[in-house]
Amino acid sequence: MQIWVDADACPKAIKDILFRAAERTGIMTILVANQYLQTPPSRYIKSILVTSGYDVADNEIVKRLRAGDLVITGDIPLAYEVIGKGGHAINPRGERYTQDTIKERLSMRDLMDTLRASGINTGGPSALTSRDIQAFANQLDKFLAEQGRK
Repeated sequence: MQIWVDADACPKAIKDILFRAAERTGIMTILVANQYLQTPPSRYIKSILVTSGYDVADNEIVKRLRAGDLVITGDIPLAYEVIGKGGHAINPRGERYTQDTIKERLSMRDLMDTLRASGINTGGPSALTSRDIQAFANQLDKFLAEQGRK
């Protein structure tokens, strides 16, 4: 198993948690972004720089993903593809996407896109809170513990 990070929009606090988890577990953690990312020196952490463009980082993750890998992303369509390929997805707020929840989340995302396109201000996501960061850390630890038992 590897951990893939949709890193362009991933908050620093979440990346820091992932860096510590990579060192603690020895699981390869790969950040994919279209800009240079500074990562700590580690044999378990690497980054892949992709060209700029719509969904280029997402497409790279999907291309390299293997069944059982974990992807950290707030991008619902990416999470949908990950789950379709047998992967796992957690967002930076600690929500784990599953076969049971991803279609509903995708439908809601599409509805919000339609509303925004018609001129309705739907607002954006709230700022990441310390509670969100803790929820992410807890969900990541739970996931890694589950994988350790397999």
